[in-house]
Amino acid sequence: MFNSTSTVLYPKKAKAKYPGARVIVLDDSFNTFQHVANCLLTIIPGMSDKRAWDLTIKVDNSGSAEVWRGNIEQAELYHEQLVRKGLTMAPIEKT
Repeated sequence: MFNSTSTVLYPKKAKAKYPGARVIVLDDSFNTFQHVANCLLTIIPGMSDKRAWDLTIKVDNSGSAEVWRGNIEQAELYHEQLVRKGLTMAPIEKT
């Protein structure tokens, strides 16, 4: 005889995740490289000096760069903080 009180999750529900989003910085003609890199370093968690500069160069060369990807709530926070620092931002892209 098999007695179990465990709950079986439906596979489709178990794979459900929180909505994700992308934070994208746009190129502009008034923010300096140093300002953009410093903003990324101070606002985006885990950002290294090298990564901040690489992303800043990508913004300049390509017109935009994804600087963070994750859950929507964190994306909104980082987006708002970067806007407050004066960076030109694309609307948050949901993934």
